Amino acid sequence: MSAATSRSANAVQPAGRLLFSLFAIGATAMLTAAAFAHDATPTAAKPQGWSYPFACCANYDCRTTHTGEVLEKPEGYVIAGTGEVVPMSDKRVKDSPDGEFHWCAHQAGLDAGKTICLFVPPRSY
Repeated sequence: MSAATSRSANAVQPAGRLLFSLFAIGATAMLTAAAFAHDATPTAAKPQGWSYPFACCANYDCRTTHTGEVLEKPEGYVIAGTGEVVPMSDKRVKDSPDGEFHWCAHQAGLDAGKTICLFVPPRSY
């Protein structure tokens, strides 16, 4: 190997290490960011907002519902858009920190539209 080729090969090694390091840092940052739950929109009851638990979402699965999207019926909570019934005693039902309904559902795949968690306000009597 000539001296010029040797110098060129030696210069590539640090550049390769740098690119690998940058790639590893970027991949770690992306994976770490996905591990955090996202936040509910601030309301009068919770002006600072609150964070959905990671078990309920993957950074985009949860949202505040609009009036009429979740109906309280004797058989449980009915998701109007899908017809799914979530019994009131179901482990997916959670107390809403801000007194609003929040629905966390799968966004794609075979389970699209199926409830992961449902945050409910105190029951009315």
